[in-house]
Amino acid sequence: MPSWIPLGKRRFQQSSNPRNLPETDLPDDLDWFSSKCVESYEDISTTSATAQVHPFQFTTAIAKLAEESGAKIIIGSVDRIKYTNDVQFSPQTSGEGAAEEKIVQSVTYTDKQTFESRTIPATVVVLAAGPWTPVLFPAAPISALRAHSVTIRPPKPVSAYCLFTDITIPMSPTGYDSGNDGSPIEPLETTKTVNPEIYSRPNNEVYVCSAGDNDIPLPANTDEVEVSRERCQDIVDAVAGVSDDLREGVVTGRRACYLPTVDVGGSGGPLIGKTGVPGLLLATGHSCWGIHNAPVTGKLISEIIFDGEAISADISALNPQLVV
Repeated sequence: MPSWIPLGKRRFQQSSNPRNLPETDLPDDLDWFSSKCVESYEDISTTSATAQVHPFQFTTAIAKLAEESGAKIIIGSVDRIKYTNDVQFSPQTSGEGAAEEKIVQSVTYTDKQTFESRTIPATVVVLAAGPWTPVLFPAAPISALRAHSVTIRPPKPVSAYCLFTDITIPMSPTGYDSGNDGSPIEPLETTKTVNPEIYSRPNNEVYVCSAGDNDIPLPANTDEVEVSRERCQDIVDAVAGVSDDLREGVVTGRRACYLPTVDVGGSGGPLIGKTGVPGLLLATGHSCWGIHNAPVTGKLISEIIFDGEAISADISALNPQLVV
């Protein structure tokens, strides 16, 4: 059976004592979720403390603001960060045994429209390449986790909720373990629990994602990301069993993306700051929290560039030099 890996958001639930609910105890406006399917329900937060950001709308809006402020945005694929060696002598060595230090010199990329290779001189490079970070900076302990999602247009608008679920669904076909290794013959599991995250959006669209997998290695670029129709259908089937509106809705998109996860330290990342290579900074390893933490990451990186250190927050625990 393929492995499924949690994305990490559920740890923020207060699940030490969830409520076992009668049908009438769900919020009144959560009428598009079948109350008969609910064993427990727990509020994580209120509408006064939460908001939803649409990734495409957010990134394009930020890019437009950057351009209006003078930034030049180039769409392309980075092939190489080039460094130069600056020979430095210390008074103690008097030129003997001089150390060589890499310093950022330029970035070479392939233009997405013309497919031409171009090089830009650079004194500072911020590497925010997500799961592709190790391609350009092999020392970065970043791995890729594929996650699938679907969007569904229900037959009528639904209320604004973000739901983190545990849904038990039947497995098929059922049968028995063959016991060929000498172990006792046992019935195979007939149910499994899946954990789709359900986000209702204001444009009469519901976004649903589920656990990650390592079935397909990270491709060379985003255009080659492979979407498993089976994985997407598992998500659709799971939510269809708990919501008439989602079951009767139209699937408008099936997608997959790769999340950058940090392999060391157990903190889950991210890595924000200087790498030890003059001019090269990291802003990566955010896993499923990239959009959520993008604005503060950008602010902190700008402070490191212009002020020499992060001022808005203590990010010493996120220092890339702790792990690279």
